[in-house]
Amino acid sequence: MKETEETAKRAEQAFLIGVRDQEVPEAEAESLLRELGSLASTLGAVVVGSMTVPLREKHAALLLGSGKADEICAAAKAAMADSIIFDRSLSPVQQRNWERLTGLSVYDRSELIIKIFASRAQTREASLQVELASLQYSLPRLSHSYEDLNRQRGGRYGTKGAGEQKIELDRRGISDRIRDIKDELEIVRKSRSTQRKRRERETVPRAAIVGYTNAGKSSLLNALSKADVLAEDKLFATLDPTTRRLSGKYGDLLLTDTVGFVRNLPHGLIEAFKATLEEAAAADLLIHVLDAADPESEKHWTTTNEVLASIGADVSGCVVVYNKVDKLEDRTSLAFLARRHERVVFTSVKTGEGIQELREAIALALGGKREEVNLRIPPHRYDLVAMLYAQGAVISEEHDGQAYVIRCSLTERLRPKVEEFISEPLG
Repeated sequence: MKETEETAKRAEQAFLIGVRDQEVPEAEAESLLRELGSLASTLGAVVVGSMTVPLREKHAALLLGSGKADEICAAAKAAMADSIIFDRSLSPVQQRNWERLTGLSVYDRSELIIKIFASRAQTREASLQVELASLQYSLPRLSHSYEDLNRQRGGRYGTKGAGEQKIELDRRGISDRIRDIKDELEIVRKSRSTQRKRRERETVPRAAIVGYTNAGKSSLLNALSKADVLAEDKLFATLDPTTRRLSGKYGDLLLTDTVGFVRNLPHGLIEAFKATLEEAAAADLLIHVLDAADPESEKHWTTTNEVLASIGADVSGCVVVYNKVDKLEDRTSLAFLARRHERVVFTSVKTGEGIQELREAIALALGGKREEVNLRIPPHRYDLVAMLYAQGAVISEEHDGQAYVIRCSLTERLRPKVEEFISEPLG
């Protein structure tokens, strides 16, 4: 009993397995394994050992051959591990066979990420999204929990109760719950769409901060807006989108922080978080944040862009931010990075370096080329005058008795909204 109590108090002891094959070379497999360790630590587990194994041929029962499986089993038990975590998706049958073989808890990268999301969810929306992903993941694995149960007895003629297994009842319950969650999330999606349309009517430009998890997105939002968004040095510190209004000499801006990405993000989580990711897809500008001190930053750039493209976000013309430059001892690589992107800024939230330059880059990206014009706006369309003031475009305002005569500096984005009222361009 004492041993059980001590085990309950201690953190989970995890043994990690990386897999390399023709699709995942050794260097990338090692990189993914290190990331798996960070994910495990985020969940509170202690990594007691790891191993990268070659995969020449996939085996239906255990993914790996029996000889390599026995080697992994012996290594995990020698390390006193409670669980084995694979950096490769396991089928329900493979997971069940591994647990039979080792007597330990066994799960894969997808389940680990879902567990982290579940521990991080704060709002009702995030909780629903995580629950949906978890149920969709667990549904085909129900037999893993009830394989030893006999058929239930009882029931009436004409019903399935007399021969129905508990697994079938649970499967039906989970399917019903999945349908209910999707209905609730559809309501959330409609509400978010209504809020977005309201913001669009205000004509305030919108930017979304995107990037790999733990790149410093929330810290950057705090630095730009003087907000107090949770910013931790952990993976997936932010699950819910947070929007702040920024005001400056270039007008107002709505800036949204979004959930971070990670390689091999479970498809179910991408689907579940579509309501959140739509904020990025609908933004006028994406601010793509990367960790300048991370040697894998370019792979993170690719991963994030792939996920954004899958939800229909426009990744062209984004502002690229290499954050955490204060951690770099040698900055010679920054010149190379600067040549790779059209708009790039190097920042350090910790020291404040580059924050003002980032503000300028955002304003330039949203504004583009400016053109000075005179407008004659009738009194019943004074909402357009208010819009121009909000965008910092008004140079002077007069009234000639019939209309408001506005001299302003128009961006390419603003011009179509007032084009019919242009009286003369100013060369």
